[in-house]
Amino acid sequence: MTARKRKKMNVSRKLLYIFSYLFIAAWLIPIVWMFITSITPRGESVTIISELFTPPFTWANYEYVLENAMIWRWTFNSFFVASITTVLTLLLTSLAAFALSRLRFVGRNLIFWLIIAGLMVPIEAMIVPLFQIMIELNIVNTYSALILPNLAMPLGVFLLKQFYDGVPNELMEAAKMDGAGLLKIYWKIFLPLSRSSMAALGIFTFIMSWNDFLWPFLAVNSESMFTLPVAIPTFQSSFSSELMIPMAVNTLASVPAIIVFILFQKHIIQGIAMTGIK
Repeated sequence: MTARKRKKMNVSRKLLYIFSYLFIAAWLIPIVWMFITSITPRGESVTIISELFTPPFTWANYEYVLENAMIWRWTFNSFFVASITTVLTLLLTSLAAFALSRLRFVGRNLIFWLIIAGLMVPIEAMIVPLFQIMIELNIVNTYSALILPNLAMPLGVFLLKQFYDGVPNELMEAAKMDGAGLLKIYWKIFLPLSRSSMAALGIFTFIMSWNDFLWPFLAVNSESMFTLPVAIPTFQSSFSSELMIPMAVNTLASVPAIIVFILFQKHIIQGIAMTGIK
């Protein structure tokens, strides 16, 4: 390698590091600002940066939230809905992907492309028919209304099918020779092999369900059924016009999603990387 090429590589690496640090800063600054605002005493200024990072700080905003709102109930609702949605989505999408990848039946390709076409349909276009279905089923303002519409995930079917297509046919043939049925092959072979892809899909599904606002806002009308994204705006109008209390609630609501992402970020990268490997 010549000195000129080595110098170009060093410059490119330095530029990559600079852009990486800028991206990290752009991601961290709103989180830091949210947390600092949440521990700022009520009535203080949060618009002047020099005053924002100067004491005093207090945990009174968190105490106020915990004592004057149904924060634990809303957190349970969000966690319950996100967890059940994630488990059922993984089960349904993996079964659908396995069938589309390994079973031979008439119209298989057409069904697959119809599922992929679902990626192009925005949720806003389906709000009215979905809500009408919930009314007909008499499940408005229930957990079922929050969970069922989110189970159809075309992206999950696409990602898992891409991975299953790369599994050698010899594994399936050997399992059939040992007397294994389709469900056993799915459970004993394909699911363990797709663990990284399933983990990545599960994390995406959990975070998307945790942060979902539009559909829960329409599907429930009882305060006890609110999820955190629906409940947070009520603090701005019902409790205070200041930013400290809403930011305290936002911090509490963001902690689980941030923890999940940090703990499982390796699975996300590995799952996406392995999806296209055959």
